[in-house]
Amino acid sequence: MIGMDWKKKVATTLALASALLLGACGGGTEEATDSSAASSTASADAVHIGILQILEHESLSAARTGFLEVLEEAGYVEGDNLIVDYQNAQGDQANLQSMAERLAGNNDLILAISTPASQAIANAEKENAVLFTAVTDPIDAGLVESAEEPGANITGTSDQSPMDQQIQLLLSIVPTAETVGIIFNSSEMNSIVQSDQAKALLEAAGVNVEIMTVTSTNDVQQVMESLVQKVDAIYIPTDNTLSSTMATVGQIAMEAKIPVIPGATEMVEAGGLATYGIDFKELGRQTGEMALQILEEGKLPSELPVQFPETLQLVINEEMAEALGIDPDSIKLPE
Repeated sequence: MIGMDWKKKVATTLALASALLLGACGGGTEEATDSSAASSTASADAVHIGILQILEHESLSAARTGFLEVLEEAGYVEGDNLIVDYQNAQGDQANLQSMAERLAGNNDLILAISTPASQAIANAEKENAVLFTAVTDPIDAGLVESAEEPGANITGTSDQSPMDQQIQLLLSIVPTAETVGIIFNSSEMNSIVQSDQAKALLEAAGVNVEIMTVTSTNDVQQVMESLVQKVDAIYIPTDNTLSSTMATVGQIAMEAKIPVIPGATEMVEAGGLATYGIDFKELGRQTGEMALQILEEGKLPSELPVQFPETLQLVINEEMAEALGIDPDSIKLPE
């Protein structure tokens, strides 16, 4: 395993013993790959990659898939010359912290998926390379000094959405909208930033804004049922809690005949109407290319500027459109 000096070895026996001990002490909600089995067959100089994900939903998982695809295409085969330790906190902050500590110091490179996961890793890992993805504002999150010069052992890719175009799309679909709702988890920094931006854009267009927040997935149904009674359309940021409950969101919106424009394309497929947004798998692939620069070219994270989405697309949920009485062909990105 190559360390932050990108050459330092960690004793295989110690790493394996620590992994087994921590695995035995982990809570029931903890998810991880069985890296010990992979270690037994991997070569001695295999690259160790740790992955920390806040919870399971389409966007974050797509980013992870894209990242690993790039490594595989570059010749990194899990169980041979690559060992992956995947940790999923299932939305639990306590799990997130313990998992970050488990991954710190035991991997050549760590991928953190989402702002909370990235902050946890940044606090725990001060030496080895860290990449983040699915982080909207890495500067406000305290992860980097600037996008151009990250400044420490961490850099990555932002999932900053084309907010202005998403709001234009919403208003073109519901041109008579007087009030637009915004729903998000009040504890997610990404979502607060995006909500403020969306509110400003909507108010500048002369639209009233109704903001309602949740604190966990348990709140989503009740808050959505209240929100759809007050608004003509709903905007949802790339919020992890709402992303993981889009099926519920979509069902409530469909019954109330309220269009939902979310921040991510995967959220459309899971229950939204339409969006112009990020392909998270492609964002993960961008992050994977950055990993190759670190692993193969010896680049330091501090030398790699934060990257922003290169691939944006208009995605329409035709089934939802028809249920809402909207012609899918009428949904187009405003010029």
